Amino acid sequence: MHSYVIPFIGHVKVKDLRPDQIQGLYDHLLTRGVGTYTVIKIHTVLRSALSQAVKTGMIGRNPASVTKPPKAPFREMKIYDESQVNQMLVTSKSNRLDALYHFAVTTGMRQMELLGLKWTDLDWTNQTIKVERQLVRPDGQGIQFAPPKTKFGRRILTLGKRTIEVLKCHKKHQQSEVQSAGDRWIEHDLIFPNTLGKPIHPRNLLRDFYQLLRDAGLPRIRFHDLRHTSASLMLNHGIPLIVVSRRLGHAKPSITLDIYGHLIPGMQVEAAEIIDELVTPVKLHPIAPETNPRINIEA
Repeated sequence: MHSYVIPFIGHVKVKDLRPDQIQGLYDHLLTRGVGTYTVIKIHTVLRSALSQAVKTGMIGRNPASVTKPPKAPFREMKIYDESQVNQMLVTSKSNRLDALYHFAVTTGMRQMELLGLKWTDLDWTNQTIKVERQLVRPDGQGIQFAPPKTKFGRRILTLGKRTIEVLKCHKKHQQSEVQSAGDRWIEHDLIFPNTLGKPIHPRNLLRDFYQLLRDAGLPRIRFHDLRHTSASLMLNHGIPLIVVSRRLGHAKPSITLDIYGHLIPGMQVEAAEIIDELVTPVKLHPIAPETNPRINIEA
């Protein structure tokens, strides 16, 4: 990041920094061919740093707050249907990460949340798991974990019986790996570590994932699309939106609906049929007019 920012505005003192200079930085980087996501990240870091400068009294206002960073390009959401999910999981049976792939689909957890799970998070008796952390730095001695992105990311998920069985099998395999590794095993209590107990590097996970998809003969998707697949399967099988939202760790069900609403057209058809049934007029039988018998008052 320094190599992008310093050459362009590094000579400007913080108190003299203007919005047009920051905007010029973004435009300059985009013209040079720097990726959109990189420019967005630069904007995020600059805005945060300058916001802190405002709080400490170094400057009176945040010049980055009125700039317009580029918008993130739209990424098409790709998901698997039920048969494709089954095909993937059948193929992964011989993979040491079989349980991880099963977990990704059945819980909808994010990649770094999965890699941060520990055995102490798992409650075997109640069949639940706590999402307490995510992996943020997987390299060497710099391994670090952090809380989920938002407070709603901290959540407890109920697991199905099949998932519990998969985890039990996975734990047995892991115990064998611990014995085989001997002194080389570094204990982090991770549910999904590498073969030496340390966190799996995301790049290595992706290599394994893409190989799995090739072996299964499936179209290539991103690992994150397993989360989308999980959400789609739940919604299309009538699981209430608020339950899906909580399992995914979204702050509000409206966020879940905004992201996945277009994936559930079948629910629109079902809703149309139900509302039709509710308001269809019922044919009423005609009621015979009431007859009042004559009363003889002359008697």
